[in-house]
Amino acid sequence: MPPTSPPPAAPGPAPAPASAGVPAAYAAPASAGVPAADGAPAALELRGLHKRFGQKVAVEDLSLRVPAGSFYGLVGPNGAGKTTTLSMATGLLAPDAGQALVHGVDVWRDPVTAKAMLGNLADGVKLFDRLTGEQLVTYNGLLFGIPHDEIGRRTTDLLALMDMTDAAGTMVVDYSAGMTKKIALACALVHAPRLLVLDEPFESVDPVSAANIQDILTSYVAGGGTVIVSSHSMDLVQRMCDHVAVVAAGRLLVAGRVDDVRAGQSLQDRFVELVGGRRHTEGPEWLRRS
Repeated sequence: MPPTSPPPAAPGPAPAPASAGVPAAYAAPASAGVPAADGAPAALELRGLHKRFGQKVAVEDLSLRVPAGSFYGLVGPNGAGKTTTLSMATGLLAPDAGQALVHGVDVWRDPVTAKAMLGNLADGVKLFDRLTGEQLVTYNGLLFGIPHDEIGRRTTDLLALMDMTDAAGTMVVDYSAGMTKKIALACALVHAPRLLVLDEPFESVDPVSAANIQDILTSYVAGGGTVIVSSHSMDLVQRMCDHVAVVAAGRLLVAGRVDDVRAGQSLQDRFVELVGGRRHTEGPEWLRRS
């Protein structure tokens, strides 16, 4: 997701502190730098986010702190408000109330600074699919002000990481759903963000590519980055993430380290216990064969 206008310089692997160069009028509140519960500063902090669509409250007073350097899972049933929350957190959807801070910078008061630190793979956002995969990744790099020679190197590296080298010259409109997901992830990574927000990144992706992507994301976190991933796969979140938040009906039910949240159960069983709605039934008689 590109910023609303190109940042003055491309963020490198070790960017300046988030507050550098932020005008006083847009400075985050002083409390933004307070460490999260486990001692790490917050890579993303959501404060009282609220969003209503007509009579439907999609997200209600949701607050969450994502520690820097964590691999954070966001889980919930269909319609829980996960995509709406992430859209507000990344500057795609304006909240009715509340704040979203990326490394202490308010996404809605200073979007250019915040989005330069942010890589986003959003669900359902259209790509410029009449470009080739190589052109699309290059274009996203240009939007972030990365020099041409550096963009070429990064694009080559990312296409290889995604096993997309052979499809580099193919237009994105001709990609499969899984290939489209992978090229969108490459676009989110090209400017070396400090925070990755990924909405269902493994949907439609084949098992081999999914395993490769997991390795890429694990290495990214080990190198100091932060990943937030929404997923319906409890097993994947339990294996991959160190923190998790469970949301339902637009509200945060519980958040913390995965082992603490699951409380001795599998994450799947703990999720069902928290969310409810499980019905033990054999189904209608006409579906059963005697």
